[in-house]
Parts: sequence; structure tokens; C-alpha cells
Amino acid sequence: MRRPSKDSSHKLSAESQRLVTFSQAVGQAASRVEERAWEHSLDAQLQKLLKTGHQDTIDTTLNSLFKEDLNAYDVLMDGVEAVSESTTVTVDVAGVPTQYDVLLVAAPILAWTRFSIASGAISGELLSTLSAHFAAHLLADGTQVAMSPALYSIDQLPRSHVETYAKTHKLAQAALKGTALKADNKAPETAPFLADTRYLLVAVVAPAGGPLFRWQMPANQANFIAERGKALEQWRAQATPTVARLLPGCGIELLLPEAYYMACREADKLIRPVSIRAAVHYLTHTLGVEASELRAVIAGFGEESADGQVDEYRIGFTQRQAPDVIYGVVWPLYGQEDEEGTPPEGGVQGGPDAVSGKPVTPVDEIVGYLNEAGVTAIKKHSERYVAEFCDDCGAPLFADPVGELAHAEMPEDAPSGTEHFH
Repeated sequence: MRRPSKDSSHKLSAESQRLVTFSQAVGQAASRVEERAWEHSLDAQLQKLLKTGHQDTIDTTLNSLFKEDLNAYDVLMDGVEAVSESTTVTVDVAGVPTQYDVLLVAAPILAWTRFSIASGAISGELLSTLSAHFAAHLLADGTQVAMSPALYSIDQLPRSHVETYAKTHKLAQAALKGTALKADNKAPETAPFLADTRYLLVAVVAPAGGPLFRWQMPANQANFIAERGKALEQWRAQATPTVARLLPGCGIELLLPEAYYMACREADKLIRPVSIRAAVHYLTHTLGVEASELRAVIAGFGEESADGQVDEYRIGFTQRQAPDVIYGVVWPLYGQEDEEGTPPEGGVQGGPDAVSGKPVTPVDEIVGYLNEAGVTAIKKHSERYVAEFCDDCGAPLFADPVGELAHAEMPEDAPSGTEHFH
């Protein structure tokens, strides 16, 4: 049983208590009118805290609600994400106060390679081209847009709700004023992976209450699903050549640009099967072997105090006739996913077992993608491991065929440069 921390009895601050009260009230509202009134109060409190940089107050409240009231926790999490990624601003237009809605949108890109995946500043020419395609194929008429002049890795995205709030407002002002932004020259380094996500960040500004995306426009509402699919198709067709110039030597797939947090979550899920395919491709080409000559070892990992909960699966690769782990891929679990099964609406789109309509366990998904990539020798450990990492380099440790945790190390005779990937 998990022991409470020594300071768990400390009372929440007045600001935290207000967040708790408003979140619980939203969850218990008996009508939409009452719910919206409480949401307005919650949003106002969050707006004040985000504007003044009080991330610690929000985190403390979320931690408290996670232990005491999961329904209110969900309400507060939804609220803080919404307030940090969207806002309403008032601007004087010809002396008339005019309101605009703002949404921070992420355009995810799945990328895979045997080399390295670039990130960082985007030149003015390419930024202008991408912005034009983004507006023309995805956005409703009458919107304004500002695209951040950088291609972000996950390590370079805003790391807190406060930072997301600041990014939203900075890009919103650039969109409204038509000004250019400078790329951040102090972006942190990103770890090298064979498959990873990259992101374009965009602020979309529309007259208050007006449509943001093309599929929201009145003429398209009756067929919004088809219109959304058409918009994605056009975005991919027109933007892929430009994105390819930013990511030389990479295979790429552009995903549907969506609200910031939703887009990031979807990209996190969809990069997982790409990571498996990229790993098998890399190992077969680097070692000069067939996929059938590889073995995959799957094991569940979690925190030491998490009462057996699996937070991620780690897939260690060995050569079929050898015990040494030569490469590894992490398959994190998100939302309602667990070892018992993934809800039908939450699984990877088009997964190998998606046709049945039954809940598919993460292990079933992993095995399906390994089989698709040609790996048929698969060992599954029933033991749940504590998530451990290398003391020297911080890389995750993987279970070998007999269940011992090991560092993934390419063979000594493998071509040079491969040791940087794990």
C-alpha cells in the first residue's frame, strides 16, 4: 500500500482551494447553464494563476485532486489545458473594441531515419511557404495566423501550462499585428531516436464565435468529417515537400493539426508503431540480417510505488540465437490504456488488430506491429519491472530473454555511429 507523504496533511492555499471548489462544482452541476457559470469562475482563476506564473499552485491542486477526487481532477486538467492553449482577446479596430478567439495549434510530423532527425530554426522562406499552405488548406476564411519560426522536438515544446499560456499569447499578438517572430537560439538539445515527432506551433485567430478551421465553416458543416479529411489530404500534399527540406534523410508523415494538447497526445500514440518499424529497419540494414533473425523481448515497467501498475512496455531486441539486448524501444501507455486492454476509440488508428472491434491489449498491439515488420520470435515476460535507467547515460534498461535487465548495446563489429541511438 502506498504511504502518504509526510506533508500530505498540509492544507491547500486559498488559491488552490478555489480551484478545488470550482472544479468540484463543474462536475456536480445539474444543468448546462450552471456548468458554464462554474466553468467561467474556474477559467478566471486559472487565467490569473497562469498569467502570474503560479504553475506550482496548479500542480499542487492537481496532485491533491488526483488522490481525493478523480472527477474534479479531470475537470481541472481539462480547464487548465483549455485556458493555456486558448484565449479571447479584445483589440481596437478603427476605434471599436473587437473580440477575437485564439487557439494554439500543433501540427505534428512523424519522422523516421537511420541518421538524425533535425529540429530548430526555420528560414523565412520556408516559414512563409508553410504558413501559406496552413492557412489555405486548413483554416476558415477570415482567420489570421502566426507560425512559430522553429521545428520543435518534444524536448523543446513548452514544458508547463504557464509556458504554453505564454506561447499562446505571444503568437496571438504576432498574428493580430502581422509581426514576425525570432527563433529561440537557446532551445535544449534533443535526444537522438530513429523515430520521433516534430511539431510546428501555430496561433489561429478568428473573430469571436467564428469558425477556426475550414470544416467549421457553414457551407462545410453538414459534411465536416469529409471536409476535415480533405483538408488533411491537401495539407499533406502541399506541405510535405517543404517539411522534407527541413528533415533531410527522413521518412515523414504529417498528421492533422489540432489543438495543442490533443495533437501532442495523438502524435505520442502514433509514433509508437513507427518506432518499431524504424528499429527493425535499422537493425536489419545495419547488421545485414533478415527480420526473422531478430528476437523481441517485451516487458512491462512501472514506478516502484505504483501497486503493480504498468506505465510502459519496453521492447528489447536481440539476435535470435544470442541473449544480448542490442537495441530497445519504449512503448508508453496513455490515458485509459492499460495491460487489460485499450478502449476501441483509444487504440492506434489502423492497428493490425483494430478490425475485430474488441479491446486490444497493448501487448497484442506490439506483437501485431512486430509481426508486420517481420519479427516472429517474441518473448513476453509476465513479471512487472521497476522502471530503471542507466546510471551513466540515463538510457532505459530492457529485459533480456531470461528476464535480467540490461543496457542495449550494439555488437562491437557493428558500423560506427550506431551507439548513439537507444
